Amino acid sequence: MISMTRIDYRLLHGQVAFAWSNFLSVNAILIANDSVVKDDFRKQALRLAKPSGSKLIFKSVSDSVSAINSGVTDKYRVLVVTENVDDAYRLIKNTGNHIQLLDVGLVSEREGTRNIAKAVYLTPVEENKLLELENAGVSVVVKQAPNDPDTPISSLVKSCGEESSK
Repeated sequence: MISMTRIDYRLLHGQVAFAWSNFLSVNAILIANDSVVKDDFRKQALRLAKPSGSKLIFKSVSDSVSAINSGVTDKYRVLVVTENVDDAYRLIKNTGNHIQLLDVGLVSEREGTRNIAKAVYLTPVEENKLLELENAGVSVVVKQAPNDPDTPISSLVKSCGEESSK
């Protein structure tokens, strides 16, 4: 069962590994990313942050979709972590109703992005993808830490859009 999917450009670090995994009571963390799965150095570095008692799995986005759709993840309580909005979007769009909660945690500043919340920078295309997911019934929230309030993406994008038009 997928407990939550989180977008976090750092993938696995202390906050994800300990705060989120404890809060969600997960016993598996799936890193769904096409580049990490091919990079042994990054995988080794990420393994250092793995909480004891949790399984850490690296898969490409398409292999993650296949694993989720096959039901192989059903026997675990899984936190899925993607590096960016595009990976999360592809994952959710291709897994039916398996993913109901997407946390937009940390999205790095890049050219063409705007800041919609603390440590969350999105392009207009990314904003639209997240709104599309929310409109399809996925709970898309911005939340840095487990005890932070859930802030729906639509309220942030709308408020940022209104502010930028003033």
